Amino acid sequence: MNPQHWEILLKVIAGEKTENKQVGFIIDSPWLPGWYNVTALDYYTDSGIWYDANRKAAEEFPEVIFMPGFWSEYGMCTEPSAFGSKLVWTEENLPHPSMIINSHQDFGKLEKPDVTKDGLLPLALRRLVHYEDKIKSIGHHIRFAVSRGPLNIASFLMGTTDFMMALTLSPDDVHKGLTVISDFIADWLNLQAETFQSIDGILILDDMVGFLGEPDFKVYVLPYLKRIYDRFNVKVKFFHNDAEGLVCAPYLEEIGINLYNFSFNHSLGEMRKLAGNQVTLLGNIPPNGVLAAGSPDDIKKSVHNAMDSIDDHSRIIWSCGGGMPPGVSTENLNAFISAVRDNS
Repeated sequence: MNPQHWEILLKVIAGEKTENKQVGFIIDSPWLPGWYNVTALDYYTDSGIWYDANRKAAEEFPEVIFMPGFWSEYGMCTEPSAFGSKLVWTEENLPHPSMIINSHQDFGKLEKPDVTKDGLLPLALRRLVHYEDKIKSIGHHIRFAVSRGPLNIASFLMGTTDFMMALTLSPDDVHKGLTVISDFIADWLNLQAETFQSIDGILILDDMVGFLGEPDFKVYVLPYLKRIYDRFNVKVKFFHNDAEGLVCAPYLEEIGINLYNFSFNHSLGEMRKLAGNQVTLLGNIPPNGVLAAGSPDDIKKSVHNAMDSIDDHSRIIWSCGGGMPPGVSTENLNAFISAVRDNS
């Protein structure tokens, strides 16, 4: 992220007015390889391709705040790999981490990985180390430490169904496992922050949060997310959950989150009412059905509808309800930018 975008992001989060309405997207391997016309496997294994794809996106769309910016990741595999998940790779699709825990009791016996040595973590970090000078040479800096969230990692290690059952059947084991995973995440974020002095934000992504009702959220999510976010004195505390997002919205400020990306199924007005006025919202048109599959006219209509759904446009970065999906064309992204600028 370049300094101009970083300062704009901080202004929006602070509730200050900017010259125009701001556009921002989470971008990573679901979108970049296809847009850059390379295979997913080449994107993951060739650091030059990874760098060039991210650089081209930043240059092609200079108005857009891309977050986290030059994200060194291996799909959903990065964090589960540190716990020993078998990773399945294909040429065109996202890699998949296989479950490794067969019982609730085993989840309670998880051991915390060494973030400096285990799984793909050293590779993801070293890629950024090797390319930091190149990233700086084009006027960008590494601003975010990034990790998948506690429930997200747990669901890959144990399987979604078994993990959800464990919440009721083995709560003690779940708490033990989530404590280990949360401390691991904090270690991983801290290692990134120690490695790059330019980092002043953290991003946690956890769609599994949206699968829980409020009672379970307060028991199995709230304390663990707060445990992580409280460890970091940074300017941007960013959270992504594009499953059902209403359950966590009233607790974002308590957790310490000041930037939230959520599902397009929730209107900006609805989310603002629940999240309060201090949380910046990143959204909120449908990512797949409109941004990827729609026409430029569909996108413009959807942007206008999103803007009409809320009276106060402060603390909003205009985006889609989730990360940038596969298949979004340059034409459609430009249509989105134009629609936002036309209403600035």
